[in-house]
Amino acid sequence: MKTTEPPAPVPAEPSAAVAKAGAPAGAPSRKTKQGGALNVFSHGILIIWAIMVVMPLVWAVMTSFKSDGAIFSSPWALPDKLHFDNWSRAWTDAHMSDYFVNTVLVVGGSLVGTLVLGSMAAYVLARFDFPGNRFIYYLFVGGMSFPVMLALVPLFYVVNNMGLLNTIHGLILVYIAYSLPFTVFFLTAFFRTLPASVAEAAFVDGASHTRTFFQIMLPMAKPGLISVGIFNFLGQWNQYMLPTVLNTDPDKHVLTQGLVQLAVSQGYKGDWSGLFAGLVMAMLPVLAAYIIFQRQVVQGLTAGALK
Repeated sequence: MKTTEPPAPVPAEPSAAVAKAGAPAGAPSRKTKQGGALNVFSHGILIIWAIMVVMPLVWAVMTSFKSDGAIFSSPWALPDKLHFDNWSRAWTDAHMSDYFVNTVLVVGGSLVGTLVLGSMAAYVLARFDFPGNRFIYYLFVGGMSFPVMLALVPLFYVVNNMGLLNTIHGLILVYIAYSLPFTVFFLTAFFRTLPASVAEAAFVDGASHTRTFFQIMLPMAKPGLISVGIFNFLGQWNQYMLPTVLNTDPDKHVLTQGLVQLAVSQGYKGDWSGLFAGLVMAMLPVLAAYIIFQRQVVQGLTAGALK
């Protein structure tokens, strides 16, 4: 009995094989081209934005080391010599040292108070259910949308009646109240992302609520604290409206008030180099704080999304 061998398979045409092999590869290449064009466009926008932001800063720093004549004769040229006397003149003659010390005291005290009180309130609102929890939370959220300009007149009378007008500690308390709504809103969302099992394990071991918060939960919230601390630091350091209304004593002026006074006085004197030196002095702490803590700021902003 003969066995018939199966017919040999007919080879596919070369054009069909090439078409089949090339069909799935066409879509990824098209997507790659679109993604590459999008990346080039987005990187171009970021580069333009970076130039727009960095160039004024670099120009201000460069101008602070020039003489008054060089500022107007060659505003975009590098300084022929570093005039450090501009900085010393602004620091001593323009009283920038006094303004700087006052600002450090006010912002430092208000920043510590804001983080401590805000983190405690946010932890309670995020971890405990009690009657009025959501009402209190939305009160803080509503405080973010309330324009501070509408509260200036009543705030002035309240601070004056308490005997805190033209005082450092009075300004600290106002800054804390001004920054608490955003701090509570930010940290409440951050505390909700932290694992509750860690706090429950601490309670089982006999830890109190206070010890659990300060020794366990607060260190875990370090990225969020740094992020909201940087935002509060920027807002409080650059605050001008509140100290202008509540701090009229020239000896208690902060940097923003000092810069305005310096701009007026140095403008009449024609000491533009001293004015730019004072401007850079007020700008450097903010840049240094962000450069040092930029990684922690990004971690705090993305922690909730990653978890």
